[in-house]
Amino acid sequence: MIRVLNIISDTNIGGAGRVIVNYVKYADRSRFEPLVAIPRGGALKEPLEKLGTRVFEVDGMADRSADLKAIGTLKRLIREVDPDIVHTHGSLSGRIAARQCGKTVIYTRHSAFPVKGYLKKGPGRWLNKWVNEHYADAIIAVSPATAENLTDAGVSKEKIDIMMNGVEPVTPVSLDEQARLRRAYGIGPEDTVFGITARIEEYKGHGDILRALALIRDKCPGVKLIVAGTGSYEPEVRRLTKELGLEDAVVFAGFLKDVAPVLSILDVQLNASFGTEASSLAMLEGFSLGIPAVASDYGGNPWQVKEGVSGLLFPARDVEKLAALMEKLTADPALREKLGLGARKEYLERFTGEKAAGRIEEIYTKTWEARHGKGT
Repeated sequence: MIRVLNIISDTNIGGAGRVIVNYVKYADRSRFEPLVAIPRGGALKEPLEKLGTRVFEVDGMADRSADLKAIGTLKRLIREVDPDIVHTHGSLSGRIAARQCGKTVIYTRHSAFPVKGYLKKGPGRWLNKWVNEHYADAIIAVSPATAENLTDAGVSKEKIDIMMNGVEPVTPVSLDEQARLRRAYGIGPEDTVFGITARIEEYKGHGDILRALALIRDKCPGVKLIVAGTGSYEPEVRRLTKELGLEDAVVFAGFLKDVAPVLSILDVQLNASFGTEASSLAMLEGFSLGIPAVASDYGGNPWQVKEGVSGLLFPARDVEKLAALMEKLTADPALREKLGLGARKEYLERFTGEKAAGRIEEIYTKTWEARHGKGT
């Protein structure tokens, strides 16, 4: 039995937290014992404990990857728990503490964004390479785009394992509930429903989606857009919706604890990210229901969406191309159905929660055996 202590500094449940929850749910408990350290009061405590996982609350590392005070606290925890592997998610403090305790360390990079210039050359690149490679025996990148981020900043390819995420399948709500929700949102039976489920931040591309919708509105009057989520950019998105005269076409659904009802009434899901996108779990949840995607070619999207199979891709920030693809899918229900079937097939073959957990455990086994010897 290999004991794995996951350390995450996030107080809320973001993508990294959902990856941990998914792994815990599908872990092979006959071979691995997952444990999780979170900031005190973190939102992950309840869902993890419901899955029968031991959770340790830690002071001093909330929403901070590097926290010098937390290193000592984490070292005491690691010595007390005595895991075989420490797997960190957004916690450099956890990596430092684990290395100082002599543990096997795995680090998952969950993000992909433009690499800053000082990390591409000179002392910054060298220091970044040293920190990442010294404080991890293996690094998991959740998409090829994430791996490219790491190598652009000096990390050796040989240190990186690319592992696409997976998700638990979404259970659709009943047809009666779907009809009720469509009525509540003012969506007619013949309307085509696009949707984006993401934090409302500028880099997620909500503004580009609204501008694209405005371009096709006259030609496609039966198009509706559901915006699910909240975020700092929401006031600007609401202002732009009004400015473009789209109030009757856009539904703001707010934060959804359960996305199943909204996903159940979507015809197409949208992803217009242009600033950071490594592995969209929301897109994979849509795939589990057979919902095709129209997505930008930024970050990890091209590795999740197979062009013409599970969805369609457009150049990031190209509003006219996005509008053309939205118009194309609105006018062609048969194409939507074909891509939806492809999305469901892709989910089952590549993106299930079980497959993602298995890939993580392969990396655990490989890294453990490389450091300690096979069969130990």
